[in-house]
Amino acid sequence: MKSTIAAIDFGTSKIVTLVAEDSGSRRCDIVGAGTASYEGFLDGEWNDAANLNEAIQKSVTEAETQAKRKIREINVGVPGEFTRVYAVEASVTVQGADPHVTPKHVEKIFTEADKLLSPVRGVVIHRSPAWFMVDGGKKTLEPVGMKGTELKALVSFVVADTFFLDDVMARLHDMNITVSGFFSSCTGEAMLYLLEEERDRTAILIDIGYLCTDVMAVEGDAIIFQKTLPVGGGHIAADVSEGLNIRLEAAEQIKREYVYGISTITQSYDVSGEGIKTETYTQEQVAAVLEPRVDEIADMIRECLEDSGIKLGNWSAVYLTGGGLSLNRGGRDYLSAKLERPVRDTVKRTNKLSSPIYASAMGLLDLIMDTIESRNAPATGVSGSVKEFFRSLLGG
Repeated sequence: MKSTIAAIDFGTSKIVTLVAEDSGSRRCDIVGAGTASYEGFLDGEWNDAANLNEAIQKSVTEAETQAKRKIREINVGVPGEFTRVYAVEASVTVQGADPHVTPKHVEKIFTEADKLLSPVRGVVIHRSPAWFMVDGGKKTLEPVGMKGTELKALVSFVVADTFFLDDVMARLHDMNITVSGFFSSCTGEAMLYLLEEERDRTAILIDIGYLCTDVMAVEGDAIIFQKTLPVGGGHIAADVSEGLNIRLEAAEQIKREYVYGISTITQSYDVSGEGIKTETYTQEQVAAVLEPRVDEIADMIRECLEDSGIKLGNWSAVYLTGGGLSLNRGGRDYLSAKLERPVRDTVKRTNKLSSPIYASAMGLLDLIMDTIESRNAPATGVSGSVKEFFRSLLGG
């Protein structure tokens, strides 16, 4: 039997609404997608709150039209700007003549982590384990059945600002749409696009959007550090506009076409428009006004990682997504040189909407599907897989 799921993701320049069907043959088939440009957010506030409802309605209506059905209930992604991540280490004693970790010990360690977290401002919308450890041994995500007397865990909590939750719920309510749940968009993106073996070694995901850049450190099934930087691709375009004295639309065109790492003087960029004489700018002219901002973003990312307290080894991979830089030829390599670490493109995990500009929305949808599956999975850790058991504890 098919079930229909709707999700809405708030980026810094666009709102994306997705309608998907889940059936036995296909885990997630997108039957409707709607995108609406808007002014986004910065510093925890909407940049144009007055026109936000119109953008939400446009995105929803477009998705409804494609899916040929009305959206009555929807799952909402909470952007990194409106969340905080807390990583809490907790431990419990395993007793008995022949002590082995059981599902009850796992439940207890999450209870202990909850106690250590409180109190915090906001609402916990996601919690997940980065690792478990029995008697100081190797890190694992599957401790049930292991022998030992002490179970430790690093548990990550994603806490959402009540302003965002209340505001979005009220806006959707006015459109006769009920919010089914709130989910961490950053968590969904990290879990979908970072392979499990990379997360086990602690990986970094950098999403450079239009107005913000999300920097995430990921270990196991959890984001253990997340920070939103108030810079993105829009700031690059604004610098090009001001530096070359051209319209922002023309600067956006140059920003999208810009090729990083080219030193030859033959590369050039044409700007044209209705009733406007075509202007040509050399690689050197554009680089002089564009690359300083990219260098600033790279410096901010580097400083963010250094201040995070996260220990990265040579084996820790760094991945880039989002539309701010990853779509440009040579952009990933340019950032890699600035960070002095190899930077990789995220793996392609979807057939539809596979562009990096949809990474957050697709990650959100995948997290929602995972959560729905976990709620229907056995909660024993015996008849179901251990990972399903953990997810059944965590929910959304």
